[in-house]
Order: sequence, then structure tokens, then C-alpha cells
Amino acid sequence: MKKRILAYLDYIDKLLEENSTETDWDEEIKKHLVQIGFFAHERLVHLIVTVLFALMTIISMVYLNYTGKMVMFLLTLALLVLLVPYVMHYYLLENSVQKMYIQYDEMMNKKHKAFKM
Repeated sequence: MKKRILAYLDYIDKLLEENSTETDWDEEIKKHLVQIGFFAHERLVHLIVTVLFALMTIISMVYLNYTGKMVMFLLTLALLVLLVPYVMHYYLLENSVQKMYIQYDEMMNKKHKAFKM
């Protein structure tokens, strides 16, 4: 997913940097809105998973504090190890979707400038 997001963001950035009159901005904007929808859905799913992992980690920490059992220590450690990549991936998704909103605004500006000419 990370490769796909970064490749798509790079594609749109290059498209925006070009001053090509051949670009069909209506079509590119439609495609961009579809991609925003896909990535926003992915972001929501990962938010839910990340929050659930964080809650499970906190609950296991509290339970570990009361029991002190080695099994709970291992569970807490495993949850912490898994939580870090989930947070990093969610961070990437959140920032990428926010950047896509900015790109959308830039694409709309390019479309209006092309229309006025």
C-alpha cells in the first residue's frame, strides 16, 4: 500500500508541475476523486484497527500491572511491537490523503486556468 500511495502522489505532483495543454483535467480530477475515496476508506479501516490495538495494549498493561504474570508481559510486548507499525502506517495514510486534498485544489485551479485561456 505504501508504494502505491507514494507512486500515485508522485504521479499527480509531476502532472501538476507540467504545463501541458494536452492534459484532460476533468478526467484527471475524476480519477483523483476515486483514488481519494479508496485511500480515505483505507485510512478509516486502519484508524479502527489502530485504535483497537491501542486499547488492547492499554488493557493488557493495566492487567499486567495488577497480575504481574509473565504471559501478560509477553502479550503486552507483542501488542506494543505491533502497534508501532500500525501507527506509522496510519500516519502515512492520513498525511497522504491530506496531501491529495491539496492536490485536488491545485488540479481545480489548473482546470480553471486552462478554461479561461
